[in-house]
Amino acid sequence: MNRWILAISFAAMASLQATAVERPNIVFIIADDLGFGDLSCQGQKRFRTPNIDRIAKEGMRFTTHYSGSPVCAPSRCVLMTGKHAGHATIRENRQWKPPGEGQWPVGPGELSLPLALKKLGYATGGFGKWGLGAPGSTGEPLRQGFDRFFGYNCQAVAHNFYPTHLWDDDKRIELGNPAFSAQQILPTDADPLDPRSYDRYRGKVYAPDRINAEARAFVRANASRPFFLYVPTTVPHLALQVPEDSLAEFRGKFGDEPYRGDRRYLPVHEPRATYAAMIKRLDDEVGRLLDLLDELKIADRTIVVFTSDNGPLYDRLGGTDADFFESAGVFSGRKGSAYEGGIRVPCLVRYPGKVAAGSTSDRVTGFEDWLPTLLELIGAGSEIPSGIDGISFGPTLLGEKQPERPFLYRETPGYGGYQAVRVGKWKALRKGLNPGPKQKLAPGATELFDLENDPAESRDRAGEEPEVVARLERLMREQHVPSTLFPMRALDSER
Repeated sequence: MNRWILAISFAAMASLQATAVERPNIVFIIADDLGFGDLSCQGQKRFRTPNIDRIAKEGMRFTTHYSGSPVCAPSRCVLMTGKHAGHATIRENRQWKPPGEGQWPVGPGELSLPLALKKLGYATGGFGKWGLGAPGSTGEPLRQGFDRFFGYNCQAVAHNFYPTHLWDDDKRIELGNPAFSAQQILPTDADPLDPRSYDRYRGKVYAPDRINAEARAFVRANASRPFFLYVPTTVPHLALQVPEDSLAEFRGKFGDEPYRGDRRYLPVHEPRATYAAMIKRLDDEVGRLLDLLDELKIADRTIVVFTSDNGPLYDRLGGTDADFFESAGVFSGRKGSAYEGGIRVPCLVRYPGKVAAGSTSDRVTGFEDWLPTLLELIGAGSEIPSGIDGISFGPTLLGEKQPERPFLYRETPGYGGYQAVRVGKWKALRKGLNPGPKQKLAPGATELFDLENDPAESRDRAGEEPEVVARLERLMREQHVPSTLFPMRALDSER
């Protein structure tokens, strides 16, 4: 090769490498079933979350952010593809080839976010709960842009915080925990008032501890290059389980009564205390991760995001008590529903020197917006794929004004079938769109809420605003694309 051409080639490579090194890191943390009101920076009074609050104190807090779906797997699919659930492949939690482990897989090349970041030279690592493709399928993490994965592949396995195994890349590793079902009832001969009766529901290795240690090791190993750290933790999803060193702080604090396991998931001696301790332990882990960024002197070039995949569980399921903790804030509805409590989630973003510390935004944003937003923030807007539903809110993060989002759409075929769309202050909602195969198809009328003046969705305004209802119903019809994998009986029959 001509030495001048060689010199130019080396110079070009050096330039590309320099550009890659200058790109900011991304740390994206998703809690599991954490409600809008489950953080002290969001009004939680029963316990404190100082480390997560630090992200808000040093960055921006979004008050009107929506998860991709009211349930786990489709919410993650919306995040990774930039497509809302009316267009995305995965629209409901569904096992793949039961009784095999894992959920229905996305297709090849479908998760645009990790794939784009990998193409840009990022080290990509996922640590926590996957749910987008069983081991060996097209959807497993290593086939969707991740260099490294450690955690639960299957959401059902993740119902136990002391599982027998986890996945290390594409290999199953044993943890040495005893095998026991995550859904059972306390034996009749066990004393529910004796804490020792619940020892049978613990093991040696608490999975989140092991997963978080691997996540920090990934950061250390890649501190000299741009990285994407994706942390979809399983906390505080059921079952309610936490090591004693975290539980001790809350024992006897909330007037708990034992939960025997009669409403699914594992028995627990002090369910309220355990829920608080789980979130506090998550907060401690977030603190360790933030401290590590400081230690490695890379905090100033790292975007940190904290959010949740959907709202909190319905009260008393598995021993939870969302009313006691006001986990959904002022909102009605819970996980599985398209009311605000099921889909409006915490969202905190820190990017030192770029995002103003202590700032807030009421812009309507959603999980589909993260793909274009992150690519724009790292200077890779040209990599944003076409055909997505996401709209970058990078300008809002950087303190600039943006036009109002035209609309935000949500649907789920689960929990009887919901569909909702928000335009400005108005939100239209339909339910009963996908009853079971043996149930009569009888969808309810469209409800209309003025979220600006009625965030709790306590007053249906549909009868007073027929023109608004008609306009939003038209939008809902336009945004639903039928799916043979995840049909919506009422919506599909209307076409």
